[in-house]
Amino acid sequence: MTMTDSRDWFPSEEEPNPMRAAQAGMKPTLPKRFYKDAGVEEREGLFHLTLDGRTAKTPGKQALAVPSRALAEALAEEWQGQGGEIDPSTMPITRIVNSAIDGVSPRQAEVVDDLVRYAGSDLVYYRAGEPERLAKSQDEAWSPVLDWARDIHGARFALGEGVMHVTQPDEAIAAIRGAIEGIGSPFALAALHVMTTLSGSVLIALAHAAEQMDVDRAWAAAHVDELYQESVWGEDYEAMERRRRREADFRAASMVYRLAGA
Repeated sequence: MTMTDSRDWFPSEEEPNPMRAAQAGMKPTLPKRFYKDAGVEEREGLFHLTLDGRTAKTPGKQALAVPSRALAEALAEEWQGQGGEIDPSTMPITRIVNSAIDGVSPRQAEVVDDLVRYAGSDLVYYRAGEPERLAKSQDEAWSPVLDWARDIHGARFALGEGVMHVTQPDEAIAAIRGAIEGIGSPFALAALHVMTTLSGSVLIALAHAAEQMDVDRAWAAAHVDELYQESVWGEDYEAMERRRRREADFRAASMVYRLAGA
């Protein structure tokens, strides 16, 4: 193992699933930090992460390089912020970037197809008939997302009550496919995939990516039902901790999308 090869603690992905990469589990024994300084070096139009001056590698043994200095500096900050051990659970930006380089870049069409499948059964289509407070909260959070999809992309979706599947118009699905295919950057696409799988809504993820809603509003919109249940039954510590970890990954994905220059 070279000093800058991270394959032992950032699991290699056989399939282009940025979500699994973003939440990859850490090894039972964390590796010791083997470098002092993390930095950024520009070469041939890309910005490389360096560890003590040496180019870092992805688990797939490719250069850990990104298209913007700002994203490279965010990577370097994660690496510089490690303590005596390297803990992948605290490095969501690195995990997403690794996945983009090793998994998404060579298989972008597959990732697009996976995202389009979410458009067929998006969270925001399925509404509660009661109680009234929950129905109102869903409408306030989700209707602006649907309005945006209609006004910007010409995508009109059908709503349903409860959990019974509602078949969506082919034209609306095709419009969302077009929007996703317009994202050429594998880094932005990986980030969009993470935001979609964490929220259960490609429409919320796209609306946030298009700056129609900030990250706080997007995350809250994805958890209307959960937050309502907590208001009725009280908070569950384990559920809150799980949501906190997922929110950290969502925010990291939001940052990667923004810094990648989609």
